Amino acid sequence: MKADVLFLHPKAEYFRDVLSPEFPDATFRIAHNEQEALSVCENSTVIAAMAHAIPATVVNKMPKLHWIQALTTGTDHLLTLTLPKDIIVTSARGIHGPQMSEIAFLYMLSHFRDIRRFLKNQSLAIWEGRPQKLLWGKTVTILGVGAISEELALRCKAFGMRVIGVSSRTGVPNFDKILTRERINEAVAEADVVVVLVPYSSATHHMINRGVLESMRNDAMLINIARGKVIDEPVLAEFLAQKRISGAGLDVFETEPLPPDSSLWPMENVIITPRVGGHSDVYAQQTMPVVRENLAIYMSGRPNEMRNIVRL
Repeated sequence: MKADVLFLHPKAEYFRDVLSPEFPDATFRIAHNEQEALSVCENSTVIAAMAHAIPATVVNKMPKLHWIQALTTGTDHLLTLTLPKDIIVTSARGIHGPQMSEIAFLYMLSHFRDIRRFLKNQSLAIWEGRPQKLLWGKTVTILGVGAISEELALRCKAFGMRVIGVSSRTGVPNFDKILTRERINEAVAEADVVVVLVPYSSATHHMINRGVLESMRNDAMLINIARGKVIDEPVLAEFLAQKRISGAGLDVFETEPLPPDSSLWPMENVIITPRVGGHSDVYAQQTMPVVRENLAIYMSGRPNEMRNIVRL
């Protein structure tokens, strides 16, 4: 099957330069923004881009479009586009384990070691030695057991942590036990750290509600690197302000960007990052294996066998 591929990405040249020698029968076009894409997209049958960066204007100007390779795990944005029924959508699910795990550890280590206090002391030239809380021996409960959670669990075990999962899956490596979602309150009650990694849907909307937060210990912390609407944010803010849980690391929010008047900003027991959990300085290299594999399968005429099919 012939492929005329448009890469819409800041590092579009990287994809073209790596894949051109491997797929001499394919045509590769590059664009870095909407305007550039509009000027070269008309004959393309494939577009590869971050899902949220694919404009409707570009899709509407691609009458031959047959396959969208999202360079993201999430493809929610594509649901807002009017796509013909025969367009295939695949994602880059499974590549984000390293960066998502690292940001979870950034939150955990910063919180339990109280990095804010160290930095404040440094600015004042204060030498203050104090006991240090370790991750070793602590329990982490991970809500949602998928590819990212498996990589996070592996790293947690390397730090000597006990790992509990909340999922319908069983027998997953590096989890000490997995409880069903109906037992979520029991699972979070055991945790020093609760990490939210479930996908967002109507079933997970405000999954972290008052009842779940009440089940957490007041010395436990909550990390959300999933989607903002999985948590009832005003209730979480209330619990944090009252120190009914010890802290939170938050990368996603119900409204993004997080409004300047949000009560979460000034809280000393909260670490806020601007939805950077899935990012990395080697993101193009991370996605390349998925793109390469799917392109080979697509060109061999077996699109139904591609990796991470979202829509066929």
